[in-house]
Amino acid sequence: MKLIVGLGNIGKKYEGTRHNVGFMTVENYAKQKEVTFSKLKHEAEIAEFFHNGEKIILAKPTTYMNESGRSVKPLMKYSNVDVSQLIVIHDDMDLPIGHLRLRPKGSAGGHNGIKSIIAQIGTQEFKRVRIGIDHPQKSGVVDWVLTRFSVSEKSKLDQGIEAATAALDDWIENEDFVLTMNKFNHK
Repeated sequence: MKLIVGLGNIGKKYEGTRHNVGFMTVENYAKQKEVTFSKLKHEAEIAEFFHNGEKIILAKPTTYMNESGRSVKPLMKYSNVDVSQLIVIHDDMDLPIGHLRLRPKGSAGGHNGIKSIIAQIGTQEFKRVRIGIDHPQKSGVVDWVLTRFSVSEKSKLDQGIEAATAALDDWIENEDFVLTMNKFNHK
């Protein structure tokens, strides 16, 4: 079993904002797999499908970004998912819009959603798919992550989301995250 968590903030106010690229990615992936987020478990909207007999759970925590770990830890326990089968998708201001950076583990890097997950599950040893949202030029970080993408930015972001969903398929299929990283990380 695998648990794929997209980070974001719930509510219409936050739809389409930079901080919600994790949500956008798992929503796109669910659409490709023809499943819907129809369950609510442990403060997360859940969609499920099977790949070669293995259950794959997609989750969007409803706790808001800064409390994501409050949902992820009980989801892992409920699903009996080991940290090696957890992957978290989130925004990254240090990458250009739409660029991917897959990592097998690491610090929070200032991302409050990741900080919350690390604090709750007690380890940094979980996979990440980071999607670039660019860095603010004039506005503060909080204002920046809550802005929406321009038309030209949205095109780049959509390409990044498509690449991220392809990376998820690759990892699920081959079970080798390093191989997936080598294929999908931008050089």
